[in-house]
Amino acid sequence: MITETIHTSSRALRLGLATLAAAVANTVIALIAARLDDGGVAMGLSPAIYLPATVVGIVAGTLGWTLIARRAPKALRVVVPAALALTWIPDVLLLTLGATIANVVGLMLMHLVVATAVVTALRTEIQARA
Repeated sequence: MITETIHTSSRALRLGLATLAAAVANTVIALIAARLDDGGVAMGLSPAIYLPATVVGIVAGTLGWTLIARRAPKALRVVVPAALALTWIPDVLLLTLGATIANVVGLMLMHLVVATAVVTALRTEIQARA
């Protein structure tokens, strides 16, 4: 019981730090992308949009990771990059709505940051089981 509590609090701490790091990195990316977004619509580059989305991405990534890690941990090597690639589809489609390349690349990098944060926070659990 004590080991489980330590594991849970350690996981919560790692995910909290991952969320904070992702929020900071996404802020830097958004600032750069907005600066390069010459005449575009700057979709998704305001803190009111990307900060909650960062948290939702961390939570969704954690849920997905947890479900897959319990059943088929080796599948994460395929599922994580595939899921990341799927998140890029709506980003690319924003080009048809007036987003610039800088805007779209910025959003794609933000998705990469969130995926990296989740993997970094949770990979030790998989390594500990191996």
